[in-house]
Amino acid sequence: MAYILLALIGAISGVMGSIVGLGGGTILVPLTLLIGINLGWIPGITPHTVVGISVIMMIFNGLSSTISHMKVKTIDYRTGWIFFAGSIPGTLIGAFVNKGFDLPSFNLYFGILLLVLSILLLTRKYLKPIHWFVDRGKQMSFVDQQGETHVYGYPIWFALLLTFIIGFTSGLFGIGGGTMIVPALILLFLFPPHVAVGTSMFIVFLSAIVNSITHISLGHVPWLYALAVIPGAYIGGTVGTMLNKKMDSETLVVVLRIMLLLFGLRSIYEGIWG
Repeated sequence: MAYILLALIGAISGVMGSIVGLGGGTILVPLTLLIGINLGWIPGITPHTVVGISVIMMIFNGLSSTISHMKVKTIDYRTGWIFFAGSIPGTLIGAFVNKGFDLPSFNLYFGILLLVLSILLLTRKYLKPIHWFVDRGKQMSFVDQQGETHVYGYPIWFALLLTFIIGFTSGLFGIGGGTMIVPALILLFLFPPHVAVGTSMFIVFLSAIVNSITHISLGHVPWLYALAVIPGAYIGGTVGTMLNKKMDSETLVVVLRIMLLLFGLRSIYEGIWG
């Protein structure tokens, strides 16, 4: 039963994460904590092993999404490598800090993060794009399928600083960082939305490799559980990317906002009074 549950969680996380460029960890971690620890349906699960499962899942979720986006040429590889380089030190530090978390502390801080992310998703459509970074950075252009040219860019120093913070969060909580990367690419650097999602998934894939090596070395990966998640995550990533190209994902984003808000409030409650 535990393996079936994890396979379903992996598939759900893969689909939802790929549609909006999150990488899936933002869904997998709270769902697995709820089902595995709070409900007790997955034996032997701890916050550390949940993070370990999540980072392994994100490799395959990110890989499937990256391959799909490569086919339609919606990945900015230069940006992907720059953001990846900036995230490496943060990812390593975050993974080692995670080692010292007990369950109440993990629940509390992860709940606060989920609340911040849900607010970010709730307010993203009401925020106005900022042109300061494009005006002061290296500018690039992208021509979409409708023939419209999009000009975007960023100062490299700010991109490295931003991705260090995102990498630390990713290593600490086992999430892909896409929830923060996608709004930053769209609002701060004026990326076209589909390029932002494709580039985000490429960054998630690269970062997950480093993240997983660190968590494997720390003994955080229960391989039998991780192997149950991988097929669903890979298939879900492919399906989610297809849906991203064919549908208006606003409905799913609304559901995701509510889920993150509820998961965040519940996690904070468990961290303080659980």
